[in-house]
Amino acid sequence: MRSANESSWLKFSIAACAVWFTAMATHAHAQTAWPTRPIRLIMPFPPGGATDANARALAKEMEPHLGQPIVVDNRGGANGIIGSDIVAKATPDGYTLMHISVAFAINPSTHKKLPFDSVRDFTPITNPVVGQGALLAVHPSLPVRSVTDLIAVAKKQPLRFSSPGVGNVLHLIAEAFNLRAGIQLAHIPYKGAGPSMIALLGGETQMMVVPPLIAAPHVKSERLRALGYSGTKRLDAMPDIPTLSEAGLPGFQIDTGWHAWFAPAKTPDRIVNQIYGAIHKSLQLPKLRDYLLSGGYQPTADLPAKFQKDVQADIKRWGDLVRLAKITPE
Repeated sequence: MRSANESSWLKFSIAACAVWFTAMATHAHAQTAWPTRPIRLIMPFPPGGATDANARALAKEMEPHLGQPIVVDNRGGANGIIGSDIVAKATPDGYTLMHISVAFAINPSTHKKLPFDSVRDFTPITNPVVGQGALLAVHPSLPVRSVTDLIAVAKKQPLRFSSPGVGNVLHLIAEAFNLRAGIQLAHIPYKGAGPSMIALLGGETQMMVVPPLIAAPHVKSERLRALGYSGTKRLDAMPDIPTLSEAGLPGFQIDTGWHAWFAPAKTPDRIVNQIYGAIHKSLQLPKLRDYLLSGGYQPTADLPAKFQKDVQADIKRWGDLVRLAKITPE
């Protein structure tokens, strides 16, 4: 039979253990619970472009799956480099993420030095969408109705094309068009897709390679004229627009690459997987899928492990096109 002291000691030990286990469980939950506050999504381009529009549409649908708001923070400049640098230097806790176009894979070839390492300083999460192509659009004041018309005029008089910036994927497609058509449209870079579109709509430039998502309303209102599409097949939402291959440049097919989510390096796998899960679930929604497909974007969302390998392969792929276009690194 235990003495009073032994019983008191036993009760104290049991109570202490209970407190310890409760504390450990609370600590473990605190470590694994994510997110517990709003998430900041860096958009490294100004508002008004397809990358920005896609990011906002996706983020809105992800919020119910994560249980927290996703606040889009536009930090445009230097073809996405300024915003990317913010993410590279952020705490890897899942509360600072980035949605960026394939400019991320192009920048290592168009810039002599970046303020970060594109492979070492980021954790690629997934590619929610892949752009199937872009429209070659002209200002309606230009007396052309086809790609062959445009080439003929460009061989007789100087023409200008706008882009969201040097090394942007839309710039590269336009330069590839220049090379294939044997012409030299003068490149006028702007700070983002929005400003470059305003320049085209205002007649400051005569041509631009434009994502269907932002070009379609202007084509419909006849403020722009679409001559061709760079994808492998005609865009379902604009079936009257021929592919560039059909329009006089056989075999000319270039997609616009992925839009993807990145986190800072060393972000825990459990958080990366949770973000991927929210993206994947959101892309199953018919309303979101229809919106993306109508803009020329294929819902994708490869697993993080696969996408991480693809990023490195795409840095080389787009680098080859940069060299082909003879773009001098800044």
